[in-house]
Amino acid sequence: MSEQITFTMDGVQIKGKAGQTILEAADEAGVYIPRLCYHPDLAPHGSCRVCTVLVNGKPQAACTQPITEGMIVENETPELKEHRRNLIDMLFIEGNHFCMFCEKSGNCELQAIAYRLGILSPKYPYLFPKKDVDSSHKDIFLDLNRCILCGRCVEASRDVDGKGVFEFVGRSIEKKLAVNAEANLKDTNAAVTDKAADVCPVGTINKKGTAFAIPIGQRLYDTKPIGSEIENHKK
Repeated sequence: MSEQITFTMDGVQIKGKAGQTILEAADEAGVYIPRLCYHPDLAPHGSCRVCTVLVNGKPQAACTQPITEGMIVENETPELKEHRRNLIDMLFIEGNHFCMFCEKSGNCELQAIAYRLGILSPKYPYLFPKKDVDSSHKDIFLDLNRCILCGRCVEASRDVDGKGVFEFVGRSIEKKLAVNAEANLKDTNAAVTDKAADVCPVGTINKKGTAFAIPIGQRLYDTKPIGSEIENHKK
């Protein structure tokens, strides 16, 4: 039987199991912590920092920080909410996210988190960077205008698919997603059945022939905010 660990989050006691992260224990307890780079089928790496919480007063990524007995976690402070809004704002202005035209609209985690945090438009000026679009593959459409550098596709292709189709190149503002080929995605061994084709939280990796297949009103976040599936599963 797994060792039980009790800790406090925002004044409420939460019970978890030894080896769990704060985010995993919170999910089981029905407490939503915003996240973008995290995916339950992939190893957490804490790159987006949207899940940052305060642990005994110090900032930590909830997706990588293990729970310990008696720890005090803060998730809903005004400062953390502002930190998350700033991160989401910057992700929007550093890319070209035109939600009203994007086929991922209504199913996009970035868009859904923005709505949950009360963001209707970014407070920073848009950068309008020049980004590549790659439609060379017969089954997969790659639009880097919407890439948020979460790393999910990189990890999934490397660790689950065993292919290494995707990787990051460049540093700082020049960092971008690239494919393992001299030219385009069609020159890789990427397949529409790959895990990497399913884990993108935004509209960067799209399967051809599936655009706008779900009617407005029936999309994932049309009737309930992101995180509802976690908050409601314990009720």
